[in-house]
Amino acid sequence: MGKPNQRSGNITLEDVAQSVGMSISTVSRTFTPGASVGKQARAKILTAARVLGYRPNAIARTLSTNKSRIVALVISYLHNQFYPTIIERLCKRLELDGFHVLLFVNEETFSHESQTDDLLLDILGYQVDAIILASSLISSKLAKRCRDSATPVVMFNRVSRLRGVNTVASDNFAGGQLAAQALVERGANRIGFIAGLEQASTSIERERGFIDGLASLGRSLAVRDCGHYDLQKAAQAARRMFKDSRHHPDAVFVANDHMAFGVMDVLRDELGLRVPHDVQLISFDNVPQSAWRGYALTTVEQDANSMSQAAVSMLIQSIQSSMPTKAKHAIVPVRLIERRTTLKPNEPKN
Repeated sequence: MGKPNQRSGNITLEDVAQSVGMSISTVSRTFTPGASVGKQARAKILTAARVLGYRPNAIARTLSTNKSRIVALVISYLHNQFYPTIIERLCKRLELDGFHVLLFVNEETFSHESQTDDLLLDILGYQVDAIILASSLISSKLAKRCRDSATPVVMFNRVSRLRGVNTVASDNFAGGQLAAQALVERGANRIGFIAGLEQASTSIERERGFIDGLASLGRSLAVRDCGHYDLQKAAQAARRMFKDSRHHPDAVFVANDHMAFGVMDVLRDELGLRVPHDVQLISFDNVPQSAWRGYALTTVEQDANSMSQAAVSMLIQSIQSSMPTKAKHAIVPVRLIERRTTLKPNEPKN
């Protein structure tokens, strides 16, 4: 082969096929995600394409196949450390199947129909093959509009009763039960809960499971507040919960790790309380930062890998089906990760 052609914009599949002595269909499959091509043929074709300066035209492929191989991922914020983890896992999983991710970060709660319409039009303008809604702030209005647009959609880390909408969530109820059992077994008596968002299914299910778990062990919730899934607001909730120094909780379940960091800072740095000997703390998610030595949170782990795999499998099945598919709902098991914010069973508090 000669030197790279400077007029690379004019190089076509036919040029590449002619240079390697293969059919246009074989060359085309090399640049089609998921298509089967022999290893040696693929290497030869890619080498020829590089030398000739050929660049696949993804837009043209979209027009010819009516598939963009793009999945829209909609989240509301990135300061909760669980979402960067999810973005990474979803991107890697989708890339294995030849899809790319288009990320939308939108902090609106969609109280107005126009807000929902504007975001949906923006997403669909990119001809995406499917949509993943991964945020506790995103309302069911957007999920319903996505469904009505005939675009496959998954509500991630959410449960929903909307017909035709796939959902993937952790077993939040069971996670709340695990937290209750762990605290009671470790001698907690006056137990508090700091919720996430009042209307978020994740927080609602975690609280329900926690209260159910306490009741099954003959205990009840002593005090409750809401941190709105925000570090600063969770810190404020902790200050309110512990304003009575004589009757404050001796254990708290916080609805996610992100809030728990703020709660723990208040307990130790502002109020001078020892964690776990004065106050035990359990949270939810098991983000990477929860294992940091400065926090070492005991937490209920969400299985990000299994959740991502379930979401992608649902979407691919919907994308590949020529007929509308029945909505699927995956509930992924959770487990308790014990670190240093809870006592060991039978360990004295002093």
